[in-house]
Amino acid sequence: MNDLDFWTIRLEELCGRLRRVVTGSLEAARAAGDHEALARPVSIGAGDVTFGLDLPSEEVCSAWLAEVAAKRPLSLLTEDAGWLHMGPAGNTATRLADFDHGGPRIALDPIDGTRNLMLDLRSAWTVVSFAGPGAGMPSLSDVTIGMVSELPNLRTASYRSLGASRGGGCHMTERTMRDDQVLREGPLQTDSDNRCDHGYFPFFRYDREQAPRITAIECEFHRLLREHEGADTHHCYDDQYISNAGQLTLLMSGAYRCITDLRAFVANEHGKPATTSKPYDSAGAILCAREAGAIIEAADGSELDYPLDTTTPVSFVGWVNAATRARLRPHLNAALRSR
Repeated sequence: MNDLDFWTIRLEELCGRLRRVVTGSLEAARAAGDHEALARPVSIGAGDVTFGLDLPSEEVCSAWLAEVAAKRPLSLLTEDAGWLHMGPAGNTATRLADFDHGGPRIALDPIDGTRNLMLDLRSAWTVVSFAGPGAGMPSLSDVTIGMVSELPNLRTASYRSLGASRGGGCHMTERTMRDDQVLREGPLQTDSDNRCDHGYFPFFRYDREQAPRITAIECEFHRLLREHEGADTHHCYDDQYISNAGQLTLLMSGAYRCITDLRAFVANEHGKPATTSKPYDSAGAILCAREAGAIIEAADGSELDYPLDTTTPVSFVGWVNAATRARLRPHLNAALRSR
């Protein structure tokens, strides 16, 4: 078995373990009538708040890391611990000094969308961002494999898994929750429609202090669509899905026509801290979206790149296809200038 096959199989196994332990936690909370136990903040990790639902997934990740590092070296980034470097020492795993060990560099978000899932509102996702060996911390541009695996709520009978390799396209599989039977699978490709209405065009504005500024940009964007493109903006819908992987999956499916996350961009302009997207919860999902045909770029339209760490604030804009970007990006640029 070559290295790439080894890591692909092991990472798919990890996604399955995480789905089972998260589903078990949700079922136990429902049986006890205590979803609030999963929603209580427990601690602050390297990248985000740790909730009750996160704890079992962190145990799974720690056990998985010890297992695979006893066989081959790797660096693993999680929001709880940051980067850990591990490798084999006899029949066990030991800590290594840095990235320069010849193994892959993997960023993992075990539960992207905890806030929705812990109250059984909608799916969360496991996000894997795989970069090959290197002597230093990788960036988005180093990611060559992305995986996005659904963690559905308790009312869902199936789950989706997306996988992509750079230049190799994106593949989607849907399986039953009960017995893991395949319902459908195949390449995932975005559509070619460039419509400017009758779809979802969300601007994400979770931070209450930023909301007025981002809303002003959003309203100007839609005014320009109405004036210059004849858009029926009564049918330009909003959705606030607190999960980068969930947002990007909806973009790939065509349910979202674009996604605009300006939180880090606005925070940088005004010099005020804000809750933003993180590198580890977006990189692998961005690779999947790009391989499916979506355009993902920086807030200002430039090339998007960032280090895979737990602290770098990330803004991005996603378009369902190149034709939509060509039609709508000029109006977003104008809305950004107008503020």
